[in-house]
Amino acid sequence: MKKIITLILFLTLMVYNSCSVKQTKNTPKYIFLFIGDGMGLSHVALTDAVTDHRLTMLQFPTNGAISTFAQDRYITDSAAAGTALATGEKTSCGTISQDSSHTRSIPTMAEMAKQKGMKVGIVTSVSIDHATPASFYAHQKNRSEYYDIAVQMASSNFDYFGGGFAKGVGEKYGPGDVKEKMVSAGYKIITKRDELSSNGTEKIWAYNHTTDYSQSLYYEIDRPEDHISLSEFTKFGIDHLTNDKGFFMMVEGGRIDWASHGNDGASMVQDLIEFDRSIAEAVRFYKLHPEETLIIVTADHETGGLAMGNALTGYQSSYKLLNYQKLSQDFFSDKVASWKKEKKVNYEMAMDSIKFYFGLGDKELNPEFELIDYENDQLKNAFNYTMTGKSAYGDYESYKRYGGYDPFTMTAIQVLNTKAGISWPTFAHTAYPVPVFAIGNGNQEFNGYYDNTDLAKKIIKIAGL
Repeated sequence: MKKIITLILFLTLMVYNSCSVKQTKNTPKYIFLFIGDGMGLSHVALTDAVTDHRLTMLQFPTNGAISTFAQDRYITDSAAAGTALATGEKTSCGTISQDSSHTRSIPTMAEMAKQKGMKVGIVTSVSIDHATPASFYAHQKNRSEYYDIAVQMASSNFDYFGGGFAKGVGEKYGPGDVKEKMVSAGYKIITKRDELSSNGTEKIWAYNHTTDYSQSLYYEIDRPEDHISLSEFTKFGIDHLTNDKGFFMMVEGGRIDWASHGNDGASMVQDLIEFDRSIAEAVRFYKLHPEETLIIVTADHETGGLAMGNALTGYQSSYKLLNYQKLSQDFFSDKVASWKKEKKVNYEMAMDSIKFYFGLGDKELNPEFELIDYENDQLKNAFNYTMTGKSAYGDYESYKRYGGYDPFTMTAIQVLNTKAGISWPTFAHTAYPVPVFAIGNGNQEFNGYYDNTDLAKKIIKIAGL
């Protein structure tokens, strides 16, 4: 009996080892790195609770978590965090893929992939010269030097840039036109959905024909029908980059972070859903090339300290109330700014807009939207502050409540957040660890808890960079 048991155990071990060897015997040649900027585990869990289907990333076989601290600060920024994820080295906040002394440029995994002969694509929902995407192709001592960062797209020789436009465009940023430099470097410019085509050999920079004030994609909740979405930029990038030598592709859901800075739960959820659709595009590709593909999903840091709970609702939650919000904090703030300028909108008229765009006060739409006296008082105080500049609170308390955002808009969002059962303790980044999800060849290496620099080192090693 002992011999039989020993034989069974031996055969089981052999089968397990053969499966493990089979999964990792070839270096994956198609590498996807998805970065949800500001995306903590609570962001993912809340979005999963709001949607009617399971998020793609939550179906991955491997999950872990990483720490995010910078070299000079425990709560990082996107430049230092992006550099850690792109290079495997720590640096100071504000620095783009250089060491903290700004005397050495650190090679990025995207540059290593290009040097290896792979094609490279960088996609983001914010401006292409923002900190996280910049960390993969640029080297700069200050993340705000947008022009100096943007022109490094042309010199990178990467095969595809997609998503947001560039903040570093225009005379105030530097000499020469960034678009002209890209064209001179051989890049084809695409700005409309029906132009998304390539011959597979040309270099492409794709962005929407119009952007918001930040040169980014609009929040998904506001996106015009004729605008290319993040998932469409991703799908086109996959089609364009696919070749026998492989590719590396970084896709950032950057506006997850921006919505979280404004504690705009509904807009955050919609952008995270679109980010997950982009991941689904990579999974479709993975299913055609399972032995050759590796997909990693993570974040650079957490933003807002999002909690799936609220002191005023206790154990009650109605997360799907967030689905009633019809536009982002930015868009509604623009409306409020026009009211202030025109001086034709009173509180009752403003509350009609609150009812239409947020559902608040509309008991027929949902009984939970009934406003109690406390909520009405908060909204009225905020409206008066917005219109007159005179707060019912001191400067310190006002900033604590509104974070520098429009008080009336912020209060509407806070009331909706509370009714949904979520809360945000800060308008800034936090030091929380962030999640890691992985699927494909080598995915098992991303289990456990480790540092963000180690995640980069694992990718570089597994991909043979």
